[in-house]
Amino acid sequence: MLLYFRTMNTLSNTHHAPARKQRIAVVTMGVKLGDETRGYTRFRFLSELLVREGFDVTLFTSSFQHWEKAQRDIEKACYRDLPYRVVFIPEPGYKKNLDLARIMSHRKAAKNLRRMLTERFAADARAFDLIYAEIPPNDVARVCAETAHEHGIPFVADVNDLWPEAMRMVVNVPVVSDIAFRPFARDAHRVYELLSGAVGTSDEYAARPAADREEPYERVTVYVGNNLAAFDEGVCENADAVVKPAGEFWVTYAGTLGASYDLSTLVQAAKLAEPQVSGLRVKILGDGPDRDKLTELASSIGAPVDFLGYTPYDRMAAWLAASDITVNSLVHGAAQSIVTKIGDYLAAGIPMINTGESPEFCSKVEADGFGVNVAPGNASELTQAIVKLAAHPSSRKIMGAKARDIACRQFDQAHSYQTIVELIRNLL
Repeated sequence: MLLYFRTMNTLSNTHHAPARKQRIAVVTMGVKLGDETRGYTRFRFLSELLVREGFDVTLFTSSFQHWEKAQRDIEKACYRDLPYRVVFIPEPGYKKNLDLARIMSHRKAAKNLRRMLTERFAADARAFDLIYAEIPPNDVARVCAETAHEHGIPFVADVNDLWPEAMRMVVNVPVVSDIAFRPFARDAHRVYELLSGAVGTSDEYAARPAADREEPYERVTVYVGNNLAAFDEGVCENADAVVKPAGEFWVTYAGTLGASYDLSTLVQAAKLAEPQVSGLRVKILGDGPDRDKLTELASSIGAPVDFLGYTPYDRMAAWLAASDITVNSLVHGAAQSIVTKIGDYLAAGIPMINTGESPEFCSKVEADGFGVNVAPGNASELTQAIVKLAAHPSSRKIMGAKARDIACRQFDQAHSYQTIVELIRNLL
């Protein structure tokens, strides 16, 4: 009898002993943290979700804030009062989105991350049970893939862009580009070769690693999406600040003013459509290297275009919701598939004109019925699409309702990101 009670007591103590939480390292060089106003929320939201799902999460990110082009004050309290730990990777920084300084900056960050992860595993052989990292930057992702491989733990790549494919949109010189971009291709190959699973922001991106490996791998598609509740809150809070004058018709673009985004065609289409669409105003929200050139173009031809500059997320949501049409404007040959802004466009509940050539997204636009596709770089075709939609409010209402439905079902992070959690659980 004494042995029985001792055994039961031992089992009871074992049963109630707190289990060690599984540890996940999330690595991203681009995330909006704390009180920052610019940046992506994908990895912040994912980190928060993983904590709620019972994981111990450490978020590794750069000391350099990409959107502000400035070093973070890493001692600020807002970076500490979070449900997950934040570890800043020293990075010197850069001034332009695509230049040699950025490449060198990421390279130094990759070396620093390798050192930091090596130190962690040296101190604790079970420092992490899984590493989850975005690609690009390719060299940073490679460090994560090789570290996970060395320690026999799963590595998941979050594929949200394709380097060097996208870089060729800016620099595509025969032979020279091949040589210059070879390191990016080499690093990507290594990442895809070693990964245990892939999360793509489109089906195309999720399938991309298959070209660099023979073994099958777990893959899921989870759009970048947005926090639908935060979007709706922004619309409500800024309803009084963003008011459309009676009689105006707004066509809106939100995002970067750069090489991959064909805003010059949108400006030209605005001028061509003006006589046919009463009260037409094209609203361009965002900033980038092409802003001065675009402003000059609009002024020189007298196009009804308003450049609103960088707009905080909550205010941007209100602008989109007050608009009549959104435009996903991409140049011919752009490597982008389903870009970040799509979730916000759909959340606004209005029709979309898409000039991107991604077969996946073009098919989605048609199948889901929330917009129309037009050829990139064709001002006449874009003009016709704007005029036609402006003339048919009933069609816009139907498309808008379908857009909002897709936003709720497929792009709301609170629901769609559970797929990532399931992938991680399966790998662990």
